[in-house]
Amino acid sequence: MDLDQYISLSLQEDVGPGDYSALSCIPADAQSKANLIIKDKGILAGIELAEKIFKTVDASLQINIFKKDGQHVDKSEIAFTVEGSVLSILKTERLVLNCMQRMSGIASTTYLYAEQVKHTKAKILDTRKTTPLNRYIEKWAVRIGGGHNHRFGLYDMIMIKDNHVDYAGGIKQAIESANTFRKNRNLNIPIEIETRNLNEVEQVLNTGCVERIMLDNFQPALIKEAVSMISGRFETEASGGIILQNVKDYAETGVDYISVGALTHSFKSMDMSLKASQ
Repeated sequence: MDLDQYISLSLQEDVGPGDYSALSCIPADAQSKANLIIKDKGILAGIELAEKIFKTVDASLQINIFKKDGQHVDKSEIAFTVEGSVLSILKTERLVLNCMQRMSGIASTTYLYAEQVKHTKAKILDTRKTTPLNRYIEKWAVRIGGGHNHRFGLYDMIMIKDNHVDYAGGIKQAIESANTFRKNRNLNIPIEIETRNLNEVEQVLNTGCVERIMLDNFQPALIKEAVSMISGRFETEASGGIILQNVKDYAETGVDYISVGALTHSFKSMDMSLKASQ
């Protein structure tokens, strides 16, 4: 789903046949201004999207931006003002707030993780644990917060997980089948395989033909041992059980990537409001 389609469907869901609350009590020609007021601390995200939403609904709306995506914000600061048709402002209010509150929450959470590992080579990755149909903007927010995107969906990476290995009959069989599939379809996408223990890491090393090895639910000491075994032959990724309090320990093992589902499923939305300005 592209951004224009996302905005269109979101407005359709919210507005339906009309914003009867506004239409019933606001004159059609009413003009005024509103302020986007920050009510929390964190990393702001969604400004660019908010501007696109406003312009999609009413190209004549004037947006004056004071804070940019990725900036630190504090309580009571004004991120932007929007001026023009009151009916248009009210029609866009909830969609703008829903997007910005969630995106800013994700960006703020991502920033905290990225700060913990900035002294290492490890990069913080998101996952596919996103809100259905909101993946694009949630992964956008991760980038704003200083993180990096993992695969977007099931089609831009072959990711062989534990169930795939078990159904395929083993690591060697899964990797060989995946490579045959990739070759036959002329797919220029990487293969990553999940491992559950050092024995499985050894099996992958003996088989080869992958780009990245995921070390799933390994403790940091075991990650360090696995990274030493792999010795730069393949990219490495730590995943599972990683939280803000221990992400630094994982990063210091020498692993290349750390994937954190919490970035997009356990964040706290940033409080903000769009208030009429006289």
